[in-house]
Amino acid sequence: MPGLVLFGRRWAIGSDDFVLPGAFELFVRLVWWIGIFVLYTVHKGQFNCPGGGLLHSYLLGLIILLASIICALCALVYVSMQGTISNPGPRKSLPKILYTRLLLYFPEFIWAVVGAVWVSDNSVQCEKTVINGVIGTVIASWIIIIFTIIGVVIVFDPLGGKKTFYLPDGVSRNLESSHSGQLLYNVKSSATRVWEKRIRLLCCCIVQDDDHRVAFTSIAELFRTYFSDTDLVPSDIAAGLILLHQEQDKMESCPKEPEEVLCHSPSSLVTDDLDVELENAAHYMLFAAAAYGWPYYVYTNPYTALCKLNGDCCRNRPTDSEITGSDRHNFHFGSILKITGLQYRDFIHISFHNKIYEIPFFVALDHKKEAIVVAVRGTLSFEDILTDLSADCEDLTLEEVLENGFVHKGITQAANYIYRKLINDGILNQAFTIAPEYRLVIVGHSLGGGTASILAIMLRNSFPTLRCFAFSPPGGLLSKSLADYTKNFIISVIVGKDLVARLSMPNMEDLKRRIVRIVANCNRPKYQILLRGCWYEVFGGDPDDFPTELDGRNQDALTQPLLAEESLMVHRSPSYNALEEEPHLNSPPQYPHLYLPGKIIHVVEECSSRRLCSSDIKYTARWSNETVFSSILISPKMITDHMPDVVLKALNSLSQEHGSCLSC
Repeated sequence: MPGLVLFGRRWAIGSDDFVLPGAFELFVRLVWWIGIFVLYTVHKGQFNCPGGGLLHSYLLGLIILLASIICALCALVYVSMQGTISNPGPRKSLPKILYTRLLLYFPEFIWAVVGAVWVSDNSVQCEKTVINGVIGTVIASWIIIIFTIIGVVIVFDPLGGKKTFYLPDGVSRNLESSHSGQLLYNVKSSATRVWEKRIRLLCCCIVQDDDHRVAFTSIAELFRTYFSDTDLVPSDIAAGLILLHQEQDKMESCPKEPEEVLCHSPSSLVTDDLDVELENAAHYMLFAAAAYGWPYYVYTNPYTALCKLNGDCCRNRPTDSEITGSDRHNFHFGSILKITGLQYRDFIHISFHNKIYEIPFFVALDHKKEAIVVAVRGTLSFEDILTDLSADCEDLTLEEVLENGFVHKGITQAANYIYRKLINDGILNQAFTIAPEYRLVIVGHSLGGGTASILAIMLRNSFPTLRCFAFSPPGGLLSKSLADYTKNFIISVIVGKDLVARLSMPNMEDLKRRIVRIVANCNRPKYQILLRGCWYEVFGGDPDDFPTELDGRNQDALTQPLLAEESLMVHRSPSYNALEEEPHLNSPPQYPHLYLPGKIIHVVEECSSRRLCSSDIKYTARWSNETVFSSILISPKMITDHMPDVVLKALNSLSQEHGSCLSC
C-alpha cells in the first residue's frame, strides 16, 4: 500500500506492517507484565528496606505503564490487520493509535532512567530477587528503546517530505507552470542525490576516483528512475514476490499442450550438436570458475582448501608468465592451478588487478583442446558490482560487419580494458607465437561471461575461428542485431531460473508492473500473505489460491488497470513526462531491449525438489532462444542457479551422462 504518512511526511512502512512486529512486542510485554505483577504481589508489604519506597512506586508505575502499552499494542495490531494492501480504508485510525503508542515511550524512557538510577544506588539493600527483577526490567526497557530507534532509522524516507508531491491528494495544482516543472526537477535531483549518498556509503571502503564518481551518479539515476513511479514499501514487494512465485508454480503444474511438447523435441542432428557443445562447455567452465581464484576454491573445498593452498604458498611464481595485481601468499594463482589442472608454464598472462571497469583475467594454453583460453572473472568485489550496475547503453561500432548496436556500458568498458591489454601489450601475439596452430577461446561466468561476449565481438574480425562460452551472462547485454550476429561464435549457458540471465531494465520494469498488479488485486491481508508464503517456501505444499479482484472479470476488462492498481502508481503530469522524454527525442532510449549473446543452451532440472538440496539431481539441456528469458521468474533457486559451482555441477552431470550413453 502507499507508505504511511506520519508527522507530515511519508515513511517506508505501510499501515498494515505492524501486525507481526506488534504481535511480537505484545507477547514480550505480556510476559514482562505478568512477571512484574507476580514480583510485586509476592513482595507486597516487604518494601521496608533502604530504597524500598522508591522501589514500590517504581513497580506500581511500571505495572500501570505496561498495561497502557499492552492496550495500545492490542489496538495497533487489531487495526493493522484490517483491510488489504490496496484498501487502507479500515486502517485510517492507525496513525492516531501510533501517536498514542509513541507518546508512551516518554514515560517508559523516564522509568528506564529511574530504574537505572535505583539499581546503581549502592545504599539500596532490598531482597536480591527484587533487585534482579528491576535489573532485568531496566535492560529490557533499554533494548526495546534502542531497537525502536533503529527501526525508525530504517523506515525513514529521506524523500518523505517531497514524495507526497507526487501523490494525488485531491488538491489541484498547476502542473503545467514553469514553477511546477522546476519543483519536479528539484524532486528528481534530490532523489538522485539521496541514492548517490547511499551508494557512496556502501562503497566507503574502496578508493574513489573520477570513474567511481561518474558511476555513482549513473547508478543513482538508474535507481531513481526505477523507483520513482511507484508507492510501494519493502513489505509490499516481498508480498508481491511471494504471490508471483505461487502463481508461477500453479502455471508450471498445469499440463503442457501437445504443440508445446513437440516444439521441444529436437532432431537427432541438433541433439548431437548439443552434446558436443555441452562437453566443450563443461570443459571450459573450469577455466571460468578458476578465474574467481581462492574464494571459489575455498567455497567448493571448505575443509581441505586452506591446507592445500598453504602447502603451495611458499613455491616460487612461474617465470614464464606475467602476473599483475596483488596475489598475497600466491593463493589466487595456486587455486587456479588446482582447479584447471594446468602447469606453471601453460600460463601466458595473469592479471589480478581490479578496479571499476577493470576486472581480472588470465590467458593460458589449453593443450587438451588445443586452444588459447582467455578467462574473465565474474563479480567478486564492490568495483565489479559498480561495473554491473552501470547499465546505460552505448554504441558498439563494428566496421564492415553490421550497423551499430547497443551494448551494456559498464561491461563494454571492462571488455575494452581487456582488449587493450591483449592487443596493445602483445599478450595474444605472445600466445600465438608459442602455439600458432591453436585457436582462441574466450570464457567467463556472470559479469565475466558478459565481458567475454563483448570482447569476442571486438576480436572476431582479427580471429575468425574464435569461440566464446558465456556462462550465466547478464540478460541486458546486446541489442537484437548484435545478439543475432553472435550466434555463429558465442554459446551462452543458462541454468534453471537464473536471475542474472533475465536481468535487464525492461524485464525489471515488467516485474515491477506484475508486482503492483498482483499486490493491488489480492483480497487477503498482507500478514496472511507473508505467513503463508513463508510456510510455502520452507515446507512446500500446494500454492495458495488467493482470491483477487481479477476473479470473475471478462477478458476485455483484464486489459484495463484497476483502481487499486492505479493507486500504487505515482501519477505524473504531462510536464513531468515531457521532462523525462525530452532528452531522448533525437537519441536512442536510455534502456532499450537488450538480449543474451549467441546461441543459448538452457539447462533445467528434470525433477526439482524445489525445497531441499538433493545429491541425485538430474539435468536436461536444450537449445533455447532469447524470448524464453524475457521475464524474471521468482524461485528459491533464482540465485543459487547462477552460482558457478551449480553451473559446473550441471554441465559435468550432463557431460558424464552423455559419456556413459556412448559407452553403453
